[in-house]
Formats: sequence, structure tokens, C-alpha cells
Amino acid sequence: MNVLVCVKRVPDTGARMELAAGGKTIETRNLGFTISPHEECAVEEGVRLVEKFGGSATVLTLGPVEAEEQLRDCMARGMDRGVLLETDGSDWDPVQTAAAIVEAVRAQERSENRPDLILFGNESADSGGFQVGIRVAVALDLLAVTGVKRLEMQGNFAHCRREASTGWEVFRIPLPAVVTVKEGLNLPRYPSLRGTMMARKKPVERIHPTKPAAGLELVRLQLPPDQGTTARILGHGKDAAPQIVAMLKQLEVL
Repeated sequence: MNVLVCVKRVPDTGARMELAAGGKTIETRNLGFTISPHEECAVEEGVRLVEKFGGSATVLTLGPVEAEEQLRDCMARGMDRGVLLETDGSDWDPVQTAAAIVEAVRAQERSENRPDLILFGNESADSGGFQVGIRVAVALDLLAVTGVKRLEMQGNFAHCRREASTGWEVFRIPLPAVVTVKEGLNLPRYPSLRGTMMARKKPVERIHPTKPAAGLELVRLQLPPDQGTTARILGHGKDAAPQIVAMLKQLEVL
């Protein structure tokens, strides 16, 4: 089984965001980068499937040359090879991103690495568009299941389960197919020292995709206002007791 996992380089969500001049990009000089939790589960699932059924596991991302760091991290977790759709670092909307991935997948289909299963995270941690996986499936004329929390292979079929308000929805789809997964599908492994050393020697294919016309135009980014914190002294000693009781009633604790 050949598995292709698509990931996205995103800012570490624990970092403080700053906008660059012009308000259209994020200042990256003090940021760390990672991939989304959903995509970590997709990488882990891809590795497990190849460990169980054989084949190859490929990780793909679209981004600047620095995005190779995320590919190497995924390869340290067990992916066999990486594909970098190298850009100049400018923003690509979901339509453009999906088009570049589709072009890369069609190139893979003409090689021995033809993917039987294409995995995406359900959404990225930055824009959360929920679009790219579905757009890729439509363009490739493949069946797709989104929001998957359980995935099993039985012969040439994928059995997918996702949570619904009344229980579980179960899908059985033939391969090749596209599946977008959610955090909780599995417990991702951490890169080992040995895995990190081996990842340095694994191949990374570099492709320079042509950027199609934008479907959406980014006008500007805006940071939410700082909420800040304040402290209010209600009183001193026993004189503060009535005010504390009044405050607890206001908060509906009492």
C-alpha cells in the first residue's frame, strides 16, 4: 500500500503573533513552526498502515524552502520520503494549494509511488478552511470521507468512522481514495534520535509548482485586541467579607 500524507507548515500556536509591514503576512522572525495536530495523526496513520501492509509512505507539503524542516520531522516519525512543493513564501489560497497538490499527485500516479490512499488533516491550525482535501478529491475524481476518527483497511476498501450527534457514521469506500482525519484517530509517536538521524538521509523531491490565478484575495490580517488582566481589591481583613459574598453572588457561585 502506498500512502501520501499532505501536511501544512503553520506557526506554533503558543507563539505571540505579530503582523509584518503591510498587514498581509505574519512576522516570522520570532516564530516556531510545526504541523497541525490533525496532520500529526495523519502522519502516524500513514506510517502504521505501511508498517502493517507494506508499501511506501510519502509526506508532501507546499511552502517555502524552510518547510523542509516539517518534512524531515515527519520522516523522523517514519515516513519514507518527502515532496516539497517549493514556493517563494507568499500566501496560497485553498484553490491554488489544491491545484498544486493535484498536479503533484498526477505525477506520482505515473511512478511506482502511485498513492492508494491520500490522507489530510481535517483542517489546518492556522486558516481552518476545511477545503483542500475535498478539492483534491473532486479534481482527481476520487471518493472522500472527512472528519474520520477511526480508519481500517479491508482488502481494497477503507472503512471510515466519524462521530455524529447520534453516534457513529460508517463509510466503506474503494481505493484509491481521499480521507481527512481528526485528532484522536491515534496517538502520534515522537521522533526518536535514531529516526531523526535517518531522516537526514531520506530523499526529498523538490517541485516548483506554477501558481494559478487566485480565487480569493487576501486584503489584510488583523490581530484580536489584547484582553489583558486586571486585579480588584475588595477590601482588607474582615471588612472585605460582605464584598466577597456580593461578588460571589454576582458570579452566580452562591
